[in-house]
Amino acid sequence: MKNLTELLEHEIKDLYSAEKQLLEALPEMIKAATNEKLKKGFTKHLKETERHLERIQEVCKEMDINPGSTKCNAMAGLIEECQGLLNEKSNDAVMDAGLIACARRVEHYEIAGYDTAYRYAKALKLKSVRKLLKKTLKEEKKTEKKLKKLAKKKIIKKAKA
Repeated sequence: MKNLTELLEHEIKDLYSAEKQLLEALPEMIKAATNEKLKKGFTKHLKETERHLERIQEVCKEMDINPGSTKCNAMAGLIEECQGLLNEKSNDAVMDAGLIACARRVEHYEIAGYDTAYRYAKALKLKSVRKLLKKTLKEEKKTEKKLKKLAKKKIIKKAKA
């Protein structure tokens, strides 16, 4: 990559791939979750992820980026790790605790990606791109906070029993 614009384009393609992969993985996580609040949280995040993908597509259109061929290997690895958990035989509470751990790792990855892309867009004075990225970044942070709270208050205690 020769400049910050190309680096931003790389980040956008990576985020696009990450969101697409997450869209495919979330239904399995919803199905595996037994805690009702966790199931609802994953369902809500599935809808948010659809909106995040739409925003990334807007960014791609605005920046004239074709995101199609890039694969986010980091997200693929995180999802593969979660698939391993889903294949394990666990009691419900332990499975829910593991699912939250997987989801939080994904959120941290997305937060890092969106924050980086946002900062690049800001430096490049791409105001509308920056706004779209910031909106998604805020939502990702909010989701992570909710997952953390749910894990602390209910899920981990139940898994410990």
